[in-house]
Amino acid sequence: MTDTDCTALLEAREHNPFAVLGLHPEGTGWRLRVFRPGVKSLAVMLADGRWAMLERRKGTDLFEWRGATPPPRPWRLSADGKECYDSYAFPPQPPADDLYLFNAGSLRQAWRRLGAVPETREGIGGVCFRVWAPNAERVSVVGAFNAWDGRVHPMATLGASGVWELFVPELQAGALYRFELRLRGSRAIKLKSDPYARAFERRPATACCVAAPSAHDWGDAAWMQARARSGESGGWLTGPMSTYEMHPGSWMRHPDRSFYSYRDLAARLVPYLVDLGYTHVEFLPLMEHPLDESWGYQCTGFFAPSSRFGSADDLRFLIDSLHQAGIGVILDWVPGHFPADDWALAHFDGTALYEHEDPKQKMHPDWGTHVFNYGRNEVRSFLLSSAAYWLGEFHVDALRVDAVASMIYLDYSRKPGEWTPNVHGGRENLEAIAFLRELNEMVHADFPGALTIAEESTAWPMVSRPTWLGGLGFSMKWNMGWMNDTLEYMAQDPIYRRYHHERLTFGQLYAYSENFVLPLSHDEVVHGKRSLLGKMPGDEWQRFANLRLLLAYQFMAPGKKLQFMGAELGQPWEWRPGEELPWQLLQHRFHAGVQNLTRELNRLYVAEPALHQLDFSPEGFQWIDCHDADQSVVSWLRRARDGRFAVVVLNFTPVPRQGYRLGVPRDGDYIERINSDSAHYGGSDLGNGGHVSAEARPWMGFPASVSLTLPPLAALVLLPA
Repeated sequence: MTDTDCTALLEAREHNPFAVLGLHPEGTGWRLRVFRPGVKSLAVMLADGRWAMLERRKGTDLFEWRGATPPPRPWRLSADGKECYDSYAFPPQPPADDLYLFNAGSLRQAWRRLGAVPETREGIGGVCFRVWAPNAERVSVVGAFNAWDGRVHPMATLGASGVWELFVPELQAGALYRFELRLRGSRAIKLKSDPYARAFERRPATACCVAAPSAHDWGDAAWMQARARSGESGGWLTGPMSTYEMHPGSWMRHPDRSFYSYRDLAARLVPYLVDLGYTHVEFLPLMEHPLDESWGYQCTGFFAPSSRFGSADDLRFLIDSLHQAGIGVILDWVPGHFPADDWALAHFDGTALYEHEDPKQKMHPDWGTHVFNYGRNEVRSFLLSSAAYWLGEFHVDALRVDAVASMIYLDYSRKPGEWTPNVHGGRENLEAIAFLRELNEMVHADFPGALTIAEESTAWPMVSRPTWLGGLGFSMKWNMGWMNDTLEYMAQDPIYRRYHHERLTFGQLYAYSENFVLPLSHDEVVHGKRSLLGKMPGDEWQRFANLRLLLAYQFMAPGKKLQFMGAELGQPWEWRPGEELPWQLLQHRFHAGVQNLTRELNRLYVAEPALHQLDFSPEGFQWIDCHDADQSVVSWLRRARDGRFAVVVLNFTPVPRQGYRLGVPRDGDYIERINSDSAHYGGSDLGNGGHVSAEARPWMGFPASVSLTLPPLAALVLLPA
């Protein structure tokens, strides 16, 4: 082989380094070629155990040995006295079937094939690196193990798949690495993080880290079996679901303001949720992200838990602890966009690979991020695999899919002329819709009992209906209309609420068109929107009474529940992501009262089938009176399948109502199970003394009725004795 044969290698442009490096027959003998910058001497161990020196090509870092008998595979090198195996003794082992599925958009466990995968070849442990970069001229893996020199470990292209591969022997878990790409037709070099990396350095550093196989011993078998049975029977539709949405970086911090780790959270969060009675916890994105201020919604590590809080096994420990305490785990997942950081997914191989080339589809105008190209098969494999990774490897119970509306509409946040219609001339993103349906079909088929929840803010029909009926296939959908109507109503001075009464009643017209979650989420307590308490009108007493009324209204309305952390404390100011919640407020009566009410609402909601069993069915709800706008009072029944019921009455004014007659299904004694004006919750303690008696006096179309004292700005929940 002549010098010109090595030109591409020496210029770091070689796409097939195994054709130049390693052991090859030459005439009647063999030739071994090794490229080692910075090495003074290089030797190879022969079959008889002797070391044979390689000769340096003049003016290069290329070393060669020739002999009649080849060294044994895999050959051992000694570089300046330091022994190692040669990567080019291990030819590529392309997983042909999986690469076919990857290119077809159907590989759902791509992290097992791409990225940094520890494995053993020819009895030697190491790491197999694979990356999809079809338009790169050359790709290398770089790290401290090769002084971050892209000339040392160029990868081999695996043909039309667009995937590159190299096995690095003896590399250990914990090694830092990146991919170095030479752009085709250019002198430009890009240093990129691994799209499939399962661990990263702690921010602000952004190098990837070879992840060790998990050593966590799961103890949640009973939970997972029960979840699977629930999936088969549809039990999740009828079971209680009260979710505590939280940002782990600002829930609680150490005295020095450092983050709680996943294991710290297991010690403090789990008993807290159990005490307050929540059934689920939803974490804002835990995937790796470089910027704290993004709260995880600008993700750069779709397969990596954030290193801010510990390792992957630390996160497994937290989830396992939650499961063993009977608490489900929901993760926010962001397949709608990704940040434009030059070291991450953006223009990965010098072309629009994960994103769109079309500038009218490429960028998300609100967030300055890139929009995934859902029409590209390999992108679908990437996203489907990310979803499967969190569900399978971490036993996550549900994915809450962020910003679905931005995915399914081509004109989302775009003005006329700023978007490209679909092939039919419409505004629907057909590729994104097909992807979401495939995602939901995969989750429901492959992970029994796991759920998908859409944050979708428009009137798109059948979001939470099966794909075979024409729906998107989500398990549930956030009810943004309920949230907006409710918060706008509660912000009104009570004297004017009579003119906005329809905001309390309109939601029942569409309440069963989807499987709705009623959210009071983080988005409503940031960016100048004020905290929930801060939205409430009136003096201090009225603001807390209004907040208690809001929480009771949410829990008693049909639909699953979600509250963002801090609501249960009566937090006076907006969420501050850079600091912990104001736990010190619990020493004050009003704040402690809100937490006490939250605890009782959760426990009642979970214990009483009438309050959750028919959340998604009109049979579970009946108005008693929805017309009393003049007094701003609404009342309804919640029902269970077996006939059990609860009576709910809410007074949205600060005026006590004495002798308020209400129709009920039967006469007899009723327990005043919740009175949000109780002194235990920080109220004035006006009410009915804990119980009332209904008489057989027809009223409002019911065979019996009861005379009540309605406390000011308060909710009553009555159960038959």
